[in-house]
Amino acid sequence: MRIAVVTGARADYGLIRPVLAAIADEPGWELQLVVTAAHLAPEFGLTVRQIEEDGFPIAARVESLVSSDTGEGAATSVGVGTIGSAQAFARLLPDLVMLVGDRFEQLAAAQAALFIRLPMAHLYGGDLTQGAFDDAIRHAITKLAHLHFVSNSPARQRVIQLGEQPDRVFLVGSPAIDEMLTGPLLERDALESELGIELGEKTALVTFHPATLDDDRANDQLDEVLAAVAEVEDPLTVIITRANADPQGRAINRRIDEWLTRYPAWRVFDALGPRRFHSLLRQVQVIVGNSSSGLYEAPTFDIPTVNVGDRQAGRLRATSVIDVAVERDAIRSGIERAMATSWSGTVNPYGDGHATQRIMAVLRGVSNPRTLLHKQFYDLPAVSER
Repeated sequence: MRIAVVTGARADYGLIRPVLAAIADEPGWELQLVVTAAHLAPEFGLTVRQIEEDGFPIAARVESLVSSDTGEGAATSVGVGTIGSAQAFARLLPDLVMLVGDRFEQLAAAQAALFIRLPMAHLYGGDLTQGAFDDAIRHAITKLAHLHFVSNSPARQRVIQLGEQPDRVFLVGSPAIDEMLTGPLLERDALESELGIELGEKTALVTFHPATLDDDRANDQLDEVLAAVAEVEDPLTVIITRANADPQGRAINRRIDEWLTRYPAWRVFDALGPRRFHSLLRQVQVIVGNSSSGLYEAPTFDIPTVNVGDRQAGRLRATSVIDVAVERDAIRSGIERAMATSWSGTVNPYGDGHATQRIMAVLRGVSNPRTLLHKQFYDLPAVSER
């Protein structure tokens, strides 16, 4: 079986890497990795180099990301990405296309696969992020896809509610947790050496992305976050990862540079890569911002997350997630509470470290992927009117 897996950004690559390795190692299978969007953009860290360092062969590179910070630019990127994905799939002729999550480059690939009549498997459907247009993209990909691997039970129910047949919706958990629990991760000294930093007694990891359904207020919101971090009573070692390629993402990254002139001891990275990111996650005392990693991954290491604003509204949460408004006093209080509380024993609702083996078991049972193309809408049982 030839499986084309689409990755367009550091975030989805980190979520799917264990599955890539499993597909590549499966006898008789061929991994066709399609790399696109921010991975190929120097302004977002040229993260394709991390994929190359990991040793995964790249079957196609689809240049799609328009250098723009607007909604029009994102829409244009989807159009360019659809054309490029169609050309790549027509050349590769995969038996199955695997899509990950909710970014617009994944929607582009899904549209191309639909018209070429390629069956699709989708990971992480059914989640909610009501503060971003990713929410609508995720549900749209669900309706285009034919197999669904979800990370939690409420997500499975939503995918079924969208009309997908229950026997095609599999509760597997998040593959990212597999990698976190099996490693190998870097120990503190090795991590400090690779990053060129010295981790302090109290370290905060800050990741803030645009809430794409908000008005153009990303920089103002970032200012509230970074002001709160700067005002925490106990000095923090601050590590920041830059924003992604959403509209206003470039503006956020420029504003981060302005803050660095005031706080030169803060360290900023375009991208850390899954191994270094998870290694760092194990060492910090708090995550601050609105990244899904604070909800998906941080609870596995009992690390608290101060989740700012509504970008992740609706997403399933562990008890270690502290929701705060985009207001510096509330954020600062959240950080201080997070670091003053023991979060030992936190249960991560996104999985137990065995997602990849569950996904592979399902895929091995698909003898002819083309039989997946015909699917029926699943109607929920009627509810009697009162």
